Amino acid sequence: MMTSVFAFVGAAFLIAMVPGPSTVVILRRAVVDGRRTGMATVLGNECGVLMWGLAAAFGLSALLLASQVAYDIIRMAGAAVLVWMGTRALWQARRVGPPDQGPAETAPVSLRRAYWQGLVTNVANPKAGVFAVSFLPQFVPQGAPVLPALLAFALIWAVIDLIWYLPLVWLAGRVGGVLRRQSVRRRMEQVFGALLVGLGVRLATES
Repeated sequence: MMTSVFAFVGAAFLIAMVPGPSTVVILRRAVVDGRRTGMATVLGNECGVLMWGLAAAFGLSALLLASQVAYDIIRMAGAAVLVWMGTRALWQARRVGPPDQGPAETAPVSLRRAYWQGLVTNVANPKAGVFAVSFLPQFVPQGAPVLPALLAFALIWAVIDLIWYLPLVWLAGRVGGVLRRQSVRRRMEQVFGALLVGLGVRLATES
């Protein structure tokens, strides 16, 4: 069992390092609104990771592999969420004052809203469900009780993901403290908005 756990930890770290929609959302919140807001987004994302892990443990996410309709529904919903977030970011960029002004005076996002953004971004990503149902069972040792092992791996997966994002949020918050002028804030929102819209369109159009 310990051999499987060590192998899973290494694989989970590698998977966590691959950037995706959650990474963009987390970095945006940390850069624009600070570390606390970034951490709230991370906690929401990890709850989503844990939910997909639990779904894999109970066989619910297997529906994504068995049903093209179920996969497409979640895929289109996830694409709509990403496009909506990206559009809001682009709109926020327009609301930031002229580039010759000083620090931005926009209202910060609440911790609750940041948490829900992280959660929804992860839950609405069908790739996370397919990954969970195809990835986690590979590490269950032969003869081990399947359900407890999958639940344990789901928890480890969420913890590993959290450990990876902690230094990223810290660095993003550190950089974000420097990016306070209106012109820089506008540009950051434009970049993050374009990335989110692009990810949403890509998710909607892929097979």
